[in-house]
Amino acid sequence: MELLHLRYFVAVAQELNFSTAARKLHMAASPLSQRIKDLEKELGHRLFDRDTHHVRLTPAGSALLPIARGVLEQVDSIQWRLDETARPRRTTLLLGVPSGVHPDLRTRMDTLAERVADRFEIKRWPGGTERLVDAVCGGRLALTLARLPAGGDPALEQLPVMSERLGAVVPRDRFAGRESVALAELTELAYAGSPTAVTNAYFRGLDQQLSELGVRKRIELGSATFEGVSEIVSSGLAFSISMLDPRSPVQNYRLDNVTVLPFSDFHPRLETGLLWRKDRAHGGDLEEVITAAREVFAEPLHA
Repeated sequence: MELLHLRYFVAVAQELNFSTAARKLHMAASPLSQRIKDLEKELGHRLFDRDTHHVRLTPAGSALLPIARGVLEQVDSIQWRLDETARPRRTTLLLGVPSGVHPDLRTRMDTLAERVADRFEIKRWPGGTERLVDAVCGGRLALTLARLPAGGDPALEQLPVMSERLGAVVPRDRFAGRESVALAELTELAYAGSPTAVTNAYFRGLDQQLSELGVRKRIELGSATFEGVSEIVSSGLAFSISMLDPRSPVQNYRLDNVTVLPFSDFHPRLETGLLWRKDRAHGGDLEEVITAAREVFAEPLHA
């Protein structure tokens, strides 16, 4: 088995579409499909169920995906980890960053990095909340920003750092001239949940809450991106829920026929926290960094 086989597998697993994965890998779909077959043969397990319309992970594929991602993350970090050996005076720390982090939080991350720059170099590591929290628990990340709630591990501490208002992402032509929208007006549309990359306990709970409030139609988007959700909304088939603040980076994915309106009868907020392991903060190797973080993020932001 070669690392390329794992990269090919992860690309297909993320897209659940051989043609799209092949384009991202700068290769043709046919050889990509053959490489996946070679990997399946070597492992003795079918990794994908394929037909003319759909590609799905098998149980074996679902089990392999986090393993493959972990291996690739470790391999991809080899170069900069080796480079750091030439600079022993400073310790490199990884800070997890979920998708769509508000620019004001990025400013505070910069401030934290500057505050501890004499002894530590903070590098940012992207990912979904649940994977980032697992990485903190396992010691692969020093600390992480995470969408709350984020696990209940008693070994972790968390500091609330931001609260963001959420609004309804709706077709602009259907709600032209409107300043707000009520949930009852959305029941004819399907709810398109957040992209797989940002789905976590909060958004799963939000989905359940919407169902209890009468929004029961759903569109399952599989591994859709923010752009994919925007396409569905723009076509008039669905609505979604996202950050209201126009400065939020997710606003960059809005298409022409998409707008974000506040709810008139529903007030969801997305809470973000900073998490770390207790044993690394109190008398541990991160005590200085966590002390600085408590000062930098002392006042939670609101947007």
